[in-house]
Amino acid sequence: MLEYAEKDISSMSNDMRLGKLTAQSLTEYYLRRIELYDKQGPCLNSIIAVNPHALEDACVLDGERKAGKVRSVLHGIPVVVKDNMNTGDMPTTAGSAALQRSRPAKDAFLVEKLRQAGAIILAKTNLTEFARHGVTVGSLVGQTCNPYDLLRTPGGSSGGTGAAVAANMAAAGLGTDTVNSIRSPSSANSLVGFRPTTGLLSRGGIIPCSCTQDTGGPITKTVSDAVIILDACAGYDPEDPKTAESLGRKRGSYLPYLNAQGVRGKRIGLILNNFGCHPEILRIMKRAEDVLRDLGAELIPLDIPEFETVLMNQTCDLQLFETKSCLNIYFQSVPDCPVKDIDELIGSGRLHASIVEDMNRCAHIENPLQQPEYFKRLCTIAEKRSLAYQIMAEHRLDVFLYPHQQILVEAIANQSQNGRNGILAAVLGFPAITLPGGFSEPSEHAPLGIPVGIEFMARPYDEPVLIEIAFGFEQKTRYRLPPVSTP
Repeated sequence: MLEYAEKDISSMSNDMRLGKLTAQSLTEYYLRRIELYDKQGPCLNSIIAVNPHALEDACVLDGERKAGKVRSVLHGIPVVVKDNMNTGDMPTTAGSAALQRSRPAKDAFLVEKLRQAGAIILAKTNLTEFARHGVTVGSLVGQTCNPYDLLRTPGGSSGGTGAAVAANMAAAGLGTDTVNSIRSPSSANSLVGFRPTTGLLSRGGIIPCSCTQDTGGPITKTVSDAVIILDACAGYDPEDPKTAESLGRKRGSYLPYLNAQGVRGKRIGLILNNFGCHPEILRIMKRAEDVLRDLGAELIPLDIPEFETVLMNQTCDLQLFETKSCLNIYFQSVPDCPVKDIDELIGSGRLHASIVEDMNRCAHIENPLQQPEYFKRLCTIAEKRSLAYQIMAEHRLDVFLYPHQQILVEAIANQSQNGRNGILAAVLGFPAITLPGGFSEPSEHAPLGIPVGIEFMARPYDEPVLIEIAFGFEQKTRYRLPPVSTP
C-alpha cells in the first residue's frame, strides 16, 4: 500500500474502478499511518479524533461500487476535516476543551456534500483553538508539529489538516480561512490550498470567526485534487445567504481548466512590496518568476502600498467586531451545547492562554453596527477592493502574485505567525490559491528544507483562471515532496 502515499485522487479512484484497490484497504492504510505518526513516532498531533465509523463507511461504499453505484471520483476516498466543521456523528470541538462533548445535530454543508460524493470522513483535525491565529494549538490536544521540521508550527489555523495531508494520513482535507488559515498551512506543508471566492462554498455548520471573511476550502497535495473537492462542495445553501451570489457563476465542473498550457498569455502582477526581504523567500520567488516567463506569462512588477499586509491587518480585519455575535448564534444552534455564549466560554477558564486576550476583546463588542470603527473598516475594504479592480484593469492583469509568507514558517517556541499575506484575498473576498514554490536550504531539523508557498489571487469567480495558472505551474515544477519524518 505504500505506493498510495502520494497518489492523487483520480489515480486512486481509477485503481478502485479496476479492482486494484478498495475503500476498506485504503482506509485501513491511512488509519495505520495515523497510528504510527500522529501520537507516536514524530508525534505530529494533527488529529483530534478518528471517525469510529470510518471502516464501516468504507465497507458500505465498497458494496455500492460492487453493485454498480459510483457516486463520483471521490467514492471511497478518505479525507480529513478541520474540527470546526460540524459532523453529526462526531463531536465538533474547535480544538477547545470547553466543547469536548459538543455534538451538533447535523453535518456542516461541506461535510454533507463530501459524504454525498462518496468521500469517507476519516478524522477531525486539530486547529488553533476557535481558529483565532496561525500556530495550531488549543486546549484540547495541544500543539501540532510541522512534519518537515518538528520544531516549527504547521501554519494555521488549519494546521492539523495541513500536517495530516502532508504526512499522507488522508488523501485530502478541508480547512477554513478567515485571514490566512487554508493557505498558511498549505504554504508551510508543501501543499495546495484554495480559498475560493467568498460565497462559492457555504459556511453553514462551520464554527465562525467572521460572517464577512470566513470560508471553507480544500487542502490537498495537487491542484487537480483541490479542483475535485471544490467541484464536490460548491452549491447554494439556504443557511448561508452569501452562497446565493454564486448561482450562475459556476457553470459545470472546474476540471476542464486543468490545462498544462494554462499559463501561456496570462498577465501576472507582482505585488513586490509584499515579497519581504528574506533571502530564501526572494530566491524562491525569483525562480517562480523565471518558470512563469518560460511558460509564456507576462510579469508586471508593481508597488501597491495600500496592499501592505501589516496595514491591512490593522485597518481591514473584521473578526474583532463580528466574532461575538456569530459565535453566540452558533452556540445556540447546537443542542445541549456545553456553553451558551462567549461570556460563558471565557468564564469557563478552559481556553488556551494564547487566545484569552483576543476572545476577551471580542466579548466587549456588543453590536458591531454601533461601532464607528467597524463602518470605517468596511469603507476601507470597499476602497481597497475598488483599487484592486482598477489596477487589474489598468494593467490588464489576470492575477496577482506574491509569496504567502514573507518569512519561513515560525518556530513553535515563538507562538506567533508573522509576515503572512493572506489578509488581502480574505477581506476583498477574492479567490486565491497557494501552491508549493519549493524549499529553503536543508538544515539539521529540516532535511528537505522548509516549504514555501507562492500565492495567486484573481477577481471574484475567476477560479478557472487560478486553476489554469496553478496547474500549469505545478505540472512544470513538481516541487511537492513528502516529509522525511513520516516515511
